[in-house]
Amino acid sequence: MPEIRITDARIRFGRWEAELVTDVPLAEPPEALHEGVALPGVESEMLDAAAGRWRVAVPIPPQILSDGVQTVLVRLRGAPEALARFTIVTGQPLDEDLRAEIDLLRAELDLLKRAFRQHVAAGAEGPAATVGPAA
Repeated sequence: MPEIRITDARIRFGRWEAELVTDVPLAEPPEALHEGVALPGVESEMLDAAAGRWRVAVPIPPQILSDGVQTVLVRLRGAPEALARFTIVTGQPLDEDLRAEIDLLRAELDLLKRAFRQHVAAGAEGPAATVGPAA
């Protein structure tokens, strides 16, 4: 099975850039998908043929930037699994969503703590608490 990995990934000047290292030749550049739609302008450049190193760049179109979380998958064309993914988080509503999610997690944690304490207290009063010589 061929080994393909992404290293040194970053977003810079509106472009996601990374180095792709592979032990098989690439027939065509990887593709980038946002919500299942291929993004235009994906570039690849061979850095070192002997080492199988390529530079891959994905321009981030302004159309995909909107409030919330946007995820872009990078994969070889037609491959079922992603080589890499990058996520862009924007907007005011996200702050509120995260706060609401944290509040929900805190509430659930409080419920679990309360139930655990009740369980431990009930166990301490049960048969384990009356261990001793039989009368």
